Order: sequence, then C-alpha cells, then structure tokens
Amino acid sequence: MLTVLTVLTTVDSAEAAAGLARSAVESRLAACAQVSGPVTSVYRWKGEVETAQEWQVLLKTTAAAYPALEARLTAEHPYETPEIIATPVVRGSAGYLAWVAEEVAAR
Repeated sequence: MLTVLTVLTTVDSAEAAAGLARSAVESRLAACAQVSGPVTSVYRWKGEVETAQEWQVLLKTTAAAYPALEARLTAEHPYETPEIIATPVVRGSAGYLAWVAEEVAAR
C-alpha cells in the first residue's frame, strides 16, 4: 500500500527555504513543496531559550522516498540539528495522492 507523507522542516531565510524546496522537487524526492513564513519560533538550544524568525518548508513525498529526502535535507540544511518531521497522510483525494506517487516514482 502506498503511503504519502508530508515532511516539515524550517530554515533561517526565504532563500534557504526556496533552495531546499527546489532541490527536493528537482531530484524527484518530493512531488511539491510549499514555503511559508516568516514564522516566529521559540525553542531551547544549548541551554538557552531562543526566539528566531524562520521559514517553513512543507514537502509531499512517499514513504519509500523518505530516507533519500531526509538525507538530502540533512546534507543541504544550514542548521546543525535540523527539524525534519514526517507525518503520514491518512486521507486525501485519490488523484492528488496518485500524482504525488507518480512524480516521486519517476526518479
């Protein structure tokens, strides 16, 4: 059974977000990606509470392509410990989910 995932990551600039999105789609590790932001993130890092402006990248892929997508995001990501979170799509329009699978499988 095909599993489609949404994968979320955040970066510190619109340019970095666009670069990750384009790289993932061009390499067919994701069918599409949306960049949104800026968002305000509050988090603890190295013992300190930080506040930063970030841009979110939401990618659509398959479970089969996820390991390669995670490796690509990790390699290209500007952060030491990037947020990379995958969530399964439990429902979606059949046509859209088939399109995601087709775009990713074509690699």
